[in-house]
Amino acid sequence: MKIRTAEIIRLSIPFTDGSSGVGLMPQQWTHLDVALLKLTTEDGVVGWGDGFAYHCAGATIAALQDMVLPHVVGAEIDDIPAFNHLLQKRLHLHGRYGITIFAISAVDTALWDIAAKQQGVSLARLLSDSPRPSVPAYASLVRYGNPEQVAAFTADVVARGYQTVKLHEIALDCIQAGVEAAGSGVRVTTDVNCNWSLDEAHRMMPEMKRLGLYWVEEPVFPPDDAATLGALQARHGVSIASGENACTLTEFRRTIPMIDFVQPSVTKVGGVSEAVAICDAAAEAGKRVMPHSPYFGPGYWATVQVTAAKPNAELFEFFWIQPEAFIDPTIPTPVDGRITVPDRPGIGFEPDPDVLAKYRVA
Repeated sequence: MKIRTAEIIRLSIPFTDGSSGVGLMPQQWTHLDVALLKLTTEDGVVGWGDGFAYHCAGATIAALQDMVLPHVVGAEIDDIPAFNHLLQKRLHLHGRYGITIFAISAVDTALWDIAAKQQGVSLARLLSDSPRPSVPAYASLVRYGNPEQVAAFTADVVARGYQTVKLHEIALDCIQAGVEAAGSGVRVTTDVNCNWSLDEAHRMMPEMKRLGLYWVEEPVFPPDDAATLGALQARHGVSIASGENACTLTEFRRTIPMIDFVQPSVTKVGGVSEAVAICDAAAEAGKRVMPHSPYFGPGYWATVQVTAAKPNAELFEFFWIQPEAFIDPTIPTPVDGRITVPDRPGIGFEPDPDVLAKYRVA
């Protein structure tokens, strides 16, 4: 394929989630920021991607405009993973990870969307001879910081058919409230977002064991300290999950041997190419993948497709918020805890022009 044009569309979509809007992000969080990328080939095939953009949309877009897209427009691309690595090599002086890789993620996902469309198949079918037609999902709640709210939201998602619930709680009373509200037979996890000190983690992990948590996610800072995560898991017998803040297979090679659950994020990790490589590396190590996907643009759709294609991708993360609009209103959301995988060419995403017009940021 040869890329003729690239267009960046910045969106800001309000959402509600029943929380105070503080706790998960550095600032109050009330809008979904989207750095949407549209690539068009010389023969008119369009591919869509996005790079991680919550509270950093300007930086991700600047990286696309100034660093990444000058290498993409006009390029003849036959091997997407090889082109991804070429971009990484050419841009490594600007930072191996973070914003640079967020921007590359947008390009890579758009390229895979194009490649699958050119073959007339879904991305899942391009990646696998026997993709799953549907995938199980878990409800990923926000942080409420209030046991009553935690219990109410947990009970709600369980009533809707979810068999796994992720909290983002860091206090024992809130975590216990979620476990009790979930009831027997429902798996509960919590994402600590690195909020515990190592001493706190050693005090809390036995409680997590007592409560039977399916995993504890990113308990301490830094989240890529593989030796510390592995030691916590081994000492306390509670599965550790990590990876949402790691970029490329190179970083994951350190943590895959040490933890039970591997969490690549398509919009952060380097796109579909790196997510697939991480799934394969995890499979070789006998580890399960729990893709990170708290977003609703092309990264969401690509994650559904990759999850369907990779047998060791166990659960899809569905972020429990209510956006004012979905960029593509046909988004496949869970029904009774499962997502039907779109079987049309590409990742399946096609934005609604009215939504783009309404929520576009100049």
